[in-house]
Amino acid sequence: MIYLHIPFCKSFCTYCDFYSELCSGKGLQQVQNFVEGIFREIDERREEIDAVRAQSVKTLYVGGGTPSVIPLEALQSIVVKLGYKDYDEFTVEVNPDDITSGGEEYVRELKSLGVNRVSMGVQSFDDGILKWMNRRHTSAGAFNAFKLLRKAGFGNISIDLIFGLSQLGEEKWIETIRKALDLCPEHISAYQLSIEEGSALAGMVRDGRYTEAPEEQCRSQYDILCRELGKAGYNHYEISNFARPGFEAVHNSAYWKRLPYVGLGPGAHSLRLVPEQVRSWNSQTLDSWTRSGEILIDKEIREERIMLGLRTKEGVDGMSIPEDKWFVSDDIISNLI
Repeated sequence: MIYLHIPFCKSFCTYCDFYSELCSGKGLQQVQNFVEGIFREIDERREEIDAVRAQSVKTLYVGGGTPSVIPLEALQSIVVKLGYKDYDEFTVEVNPDDITSGGEEYVRELKSLGVNRVSMGVQSFDDGILKWMNRRHTSAGAFNAFKLLRKAGFGNISIDLIFGLSQLGEEKWIETIRKALDLCPEHISAYQLSIEEGSALAGMVRDGRYTEAPEEQCRSQYDILCRELGKAGYNHYEISNFARPGFEAVHNSAYWKRLPYVGLGPGAHSLRLVPEQVRSWNSQTLDSWTRSGEILIDKEIREERIMLGLRTKEGVDGMSIPEDKWFVSDDIISNLI
């Protein structure tokens, strides 16, 4: 189970605080330096990568940032360097604008690389909201991108949506969901807008240029989401994730089960389970990232199991946790909200 973080974007979304760097006029050199850094990290962590593949599901997830902004040759070189071909699931996150601008040739090459699942950040089908989010695509562009992916033979497409915006009314939200359903994606991830400290949105809140949506509005929109997707036959298998039966995300489901994984690239996190449980993370620096980590104690392991388990449809097996250990901290509660 491998995660690869591509830390590049053409522009920053209003709500986002994930680590990323703007592609500048020297973007190709930036990407080349990044690829060389990934090569070094793969060499340094080869034993760990091989061990995790033996212990966990065989998946590769390429996220960001915006992976679709880098030349496909750069991504291909990293895939070749990893040296594996038998991924049960190989996901790449894409922006609709990159799909439409790249056209059929780009999508065919993406598929020939071995990608068998695409996660596309649509977020909204309302052009006004997309502009407010500082997204690069339009509603029409998202539809066109989806059609290009389908035409190329991608049979496992996930789209992201965002709700809980103060300017998002009930009728517009229902319309958004139904437009998403018209595409018949295999998977839908829907997230409530949150105010992340490092985002432009956090500054807008501080300056009084944006007021958060009331809790009741957010709850109502989540209820609508669950109802509409349930009627359409989607399995609500995790708080924010819905899938047609058999299309639940293999990679993300492994996170919630606390299977070991290796995160490559600046800002990426990893989890090792043997000989002791260690969570590590890479620094958010593009030129030369370093890795730090901590050994998890029993209390932290237990709380992670509870927090992650409660996010899923299966929940938590109470029999696996001694009765005197059933304590839920404020951190768990906050992570579930």
